Amino acid sequence: MVPRVAMIGGGSWATAIIKMLSDNITQKEMYWWMRNTDAISHIKTYHHNPNYLSSVEVRIPDANISSNIRDIVNSADYVVLNVPAAFLKETLKDIGPEDLEGKKIVSAIKGIVPDENQIIGEFLHEKYKVPLENILVISGPCHAEEVALEKLSYITIASVNLQHAESFARMLNTRYIKTNISDDIFGTEYAAVLKNIYAVASGICHGVGYGDNFQAVLISNAIREINRFVSAVHPISRDINESAYLGDLLVTAYSQFSRNRTFGNMVGKGYTVKSAQLEMNMIAEGYYAASCMHVINKKYKVDMPISRAVYAILYEKHSPVIEMKLLTEQLN
Repeated sequence: MVPRVAMIGGGSWATAIIKMLSDNITQKEMYWWMRNTDAISHIKTYHHNPNYLSSVEVRIPDANISSNIRDIVNSADYVVLNVPAAFLKETLKDIGPEDLEGKKIVSAIKGIVPDENQIIGEFLHEKYKVPLENILVISGPCHAEEVALEKLSYITIASVNLQHAESFARMLNTRYIKTNISDDIFGTEYAAVLKNIYAVASGICHGVGYGDNFQAVLISNAIREINRFVSAVHPISRDINESAYLGDLLVTAYSQFSRNRTFGNMVGKGYTVKSAQLEMNMIAEGYYAASCMHVINKKYKVDMPISRAVYAILYEKHSPVIEMKLLTEQLN
């Protein structure tokens, strides 16, 4: 049977995955939900997303693009969730556990559900009764903008059921996308959340005037923080230096396309959080993640000075200059 894949979300990463699925030679049916009806009309007329990665050609039948999320979800075997974590509950408000029963749910969200303080897999498992073996996670050092340019990129598909991971990975392989699989759904999800916080830290440091030498120290300490945390939460054998962990951290902390680094840079230069968010007009997941991780780590009590410093700057209104200066005394 031809697999049916539904994309939930209309942003740049959703558009990039649509491109991967379209360029892959595996036969499949594709469906796309987005909230913006004007964008849907534009795509149906011109076959490009008007708001994100507008160079990407959309090759999906008009009838398969809709703002009715229940219709799109019910049409699919694989449901790819690709909205900001802060908006996930609102997006799924008309969806119940019965709508997701028997489907593979793929999280392409690199964030934590606010209020719940849960990674996406935990949220789906507890609130929507999705079995862990039917939850997949997309991770890896892969910016949407470079997918649009067809620059070689690597992604990892994680699932406790490696056959499910392998099946979905095969749908994404193209000449410019290489895929790996993993059984570490908790580690890859938490690493993806944390790397956004460290990208914000990287941007703040750049904004207040630190150079490449300190950035290298910051990120080498950040991967150790990630390792300490994921080892405390889900202590399995993993190589933290693999691309799904270290690679994703590096590209998010250093890339010109990183919205979290951009957000942090603006805060470091003196923007308020609100003004930086308004000027970017894009969601920086690291902002929400800093608060959620602050709460979550009260349980695990992992030593995380960089994450703690970002929280202090964003939520306690500490001076970026002073907080980064204090941080320099704690790193090695």
